[in-house]
Amino acid sequence: MAISYMSQEGYDKLRAELEHMKTKGREEMSQAIAEARDKGDLSENAEYDAAKDAQGYLEMRINEMEKVMANARILDKSQLDGSKVTVMSTVKIKNKRNNKEVTYTLVSEAEANLKEKKISVTSPIGSGLLGKAVGEIAQVSTPAGTIDFEIMDISINLD
Repeated sequence: MAISYMSQEGYDKLRAELEHMKTKGREEMSQAIAEARDKGDLSENAEYDAAKDAQGYLEMRINEMEKVMANARILDKSQLDGSKVTVMSTVKIKNKRNNKEVTYTLVSEAEANLKEKKISVTSPIGSGLLGKAVGEIAQVSTPAGTIDFEIMDISINLD
């Protein structure tokens, strides 16, 4: 599995979510299975099957998160170079097609959250922006065709 670079905040959030799933999540799954089992014949018990499926999904998710955390590397933002787009960069870009400007922060896949304007470095836009400097054009392939984005500003938020 590839190394996942992330902020301390993102790592702590992931660790807390994993701990919650391993404790409360597993406890809730056990209760749901026990309740469904008490309802009788397991061969025709859809509730029991659903609870077992949910338990399998929870365990798969725990396993995936443990792998991400095992391969996580926490970045010190003060050591990052703000002259080119890297992971943890906040980038203001202009869509050359419609002249709309938008600002994104590039983060690891585990930290990506479009509502917070955090996009993954592995996303089409994120990977297209990596390594670019202010004034350069990033060409990003999308289902609607190639879009050119001009890099307007790059910053590293040190909060």
